[in-house]
Amino acid sequence: MATRSWVPVPEGSDFPLQNLPYGVFSTSGSERRCGVAIGEHVLDLAPVLGDQSFAAPSLNGFLAAGRARWEQVRRSLTSFLSDPSHAIDVEPHLIARQDATLHLPFEVADYVDFYASEHHAINVGRMFRPDADPLTPNWKHLPIGYHGRAGTVVVSGTEVVRPCGQRKAPDAPPTYGPSQRLDIEAEVGFVVGVGSAQGTRVAVEDFREHVFGVVLLNDWSARDIQFWEGQPLGPFLGKSFATSISPWVVPLQALESALVAPPPQDPEPLGYLQTAGPTALDLALEVALNGHVISRPPFAGMYWTAPQQLAHLTVNGASLRTGDLYASGTVSGPERDQRGCLLELSWNGTDPVHLADGTSRTYLSDEDTVVIRATAPGADGVRIGFGELRGTVLPAAPGGAGA
Repeated sequence: MATRSWVPVPEGSDFPLQNLPYGVFSTSGSERRCGVAIGEHVLDLAPVLGDQSFAAPSLNGFLAAGRARWEQVRRSLTSFLSDPSHAIDVEPHLIARQDATLHLPFEVADYVDFYASEHHAINVGRMFRPDADPLTPNWKHLPIGYHGRAGTVVVSGTEVVRPCGQRKAPDAPPTYGPSQRLDIEAEVGFVVGVGSAQGTRVAVEDFREHVFGVVLLNDWSARDIQFWEGQPLGPFLGKSFATSISPWVVPLQALESALVAPPPQDPEPLGYLQTAGPTALDLALEVALNGHVISRPPFAGMYWTAPQQLAHLTVNGASLRTGDLYASGTVSGPERDQRGCLLELSWNGTDPVHLADGTSRTYLSDEDTVVIRATAPGADGVRIGFGELRGTVLPAAPGGAGA
């Protein structure tokens, strides 16, 4: 297999030939269309592949085409970008990434968020149930999740307005106003390509027939709104105002070298959740706040894996649709500097996070910028990157301060 592209790829680039993630871009005066990232360029797919379905403003048509088509296109692109004899035909369709505007890469059908990190779940349990078992009785028997709001999934770079809602301080009546405890959650999202019929189940071993690829995801969370409204039905307005994803969908094929064995599960899960072999992904995440790295969460240690989550999501016969997005939940490791949200990093506001510029945070301030990145081991010893997932907090909309 080819290991290098004739397109210049800087040392340490997120987008070597072995990656080839898909996204949607536009240039000045042009319509949105599908492309692939290679080095510092975006390749316009429709003219190169002779397939006008890639001239669409989303990847959904390609996602629905299925695994055989995904693999065929990847083989073709690898050949076009590695064999210099193709350069004369391909080079005119390379656009400098700095000249391209990136958009939401696919139309999100449904959005589900899980709660798969044992370290995160234990930390949250210790904060809010200090005299009880930090894990709820069901946690090690099934991947806990909830349905989010697909319509507020936005692409990296979209600014996030501080949400307003009801909040309640201890021993005080509820009040309305801007969230005072705005947080992030560093997560990994999985993009469904091929749907399933209602009334059928997707087995863990069929994961790759349905899931196309992976994005980074920031589950913005208004903790004060979330905690007041969350009983008994779980997250609602504290989560639904915004979810950010990275603009490039990294195909599962690019991550085969990142597959590792998941952590042991005890008790043994029920049959439909049992997996064999390497089903976890060795992704190294990095979270930066205003340019200062505050956490490096390790994804390989997540208790529940993506195939298990997909199997559980459909075990009741719920159908999948092209463009479904489901997320891992906050990625956290055992160490303090591996926690994937400010709730954990500041221990619910009691232990501020100190930044290198001398400032500190318990939760996000207006104008704060959060950037999430991730890398994975790739074929031929290269590094596979996801690009960056960036979001900046804007002040609450006018009228949000009163009852």
